[in-house]
Amino acid sequence: MLTPERLLQVIVELIFVLLGALLVWLGLRGPVYGRIVDRHSVSWLILGLALTLWGFRALYRPGQWWRRWENWTRGLSLVLLGVLMLTIIRVPFQWVEPMLVAAGAILVLRGIVASTLLFRAR
Repeated sequence: MLTPERLLQVIVELIFVLLGALLVWLGLRGPVYGRIVDRHSVSWLILGLALTLWGFRALYRPGQWWRRWENWTRGLSLVLLGVLMLTIIRVPFQWVEPMLVAAGAILVLRGIVASTLLFRAR
């Protein structure tokens, strides 16, 4: 039986899977430039930096030793997502959609791996 804490963590990971699936869908759907956000705006840069720093914080934050792999999965995915968002600012337009698909795949993979780690026996 899941404890309320673990159930909440599984729901959070499900949200990451759904967010990743949305990004993959938007990336595969067609041109998204101008429909969602401007990739050259200051808010995009701040979000990319915030995700990167949040990921590094999750990687280096002390925690329980049995949750090490969960923390590494979460931290590494946030760092990769933040770096990907920061590189989207500088790439040519035709690369934006494949990079959105990659960002969505990172989030889906993070949700699946973190959920699997949550369900394993401790």
